Amino acid sequence: MSALAKLKQLGITLPPVATPAAAYVPYVQTGQLIFISGNIARKDGKAWVGQLGLTMETDEGKEAARSIAIALMGTLQAACQASGKTLDDVKRIVKVLSLVNSTPTYTEQHLVTNGCSELLGEVFGDAGQHARSAFGVAQLPMGACVEIELIAELKA
Repeated sequence: MSALAKLKQLGITLPPVATPAAAYVPYVQTGQLIFISGNIARKDGKAWVGQLGLTMETDEGKEAARSIAIALMGTLQAACQASGKTLDDVKRIVKVLSLVNSTPTYTEQHLVTNGCSELLGEVFGDAGQHARSAFGVAQLPMGACVEIELIAELKA
């Protein structure tokens, strides 16, 4: 099943590209690679604030990471369209890097990040299987609970 058909089946409508909160661009394409800037988790249009291990549990963090995957795919869709392509032209999700706002003793950053990774795998199938890093950090912009960036490769 194509990525676009899978999104439709899941009832997911991709959002427009988020306006950068600082001095950067939402994505950069070089060759067939698209580098998508970090997106923070949002809930009800605002930063999804919280710290894993203090004010949030793993399941809520996983939900936040899933919401970021949807935002990342919205930006990826815009990048594809700028190249005259669609999400169905994504050859591979290459890498996901996740930053989880967490206490020093919290150790489930990898499980939080699964919220993003699992949705990418569901939408893109084998092409959604990616390399990944998940880090615990002391704080994120606007107090967000999770921030994730992505690298994708387009078909030539």
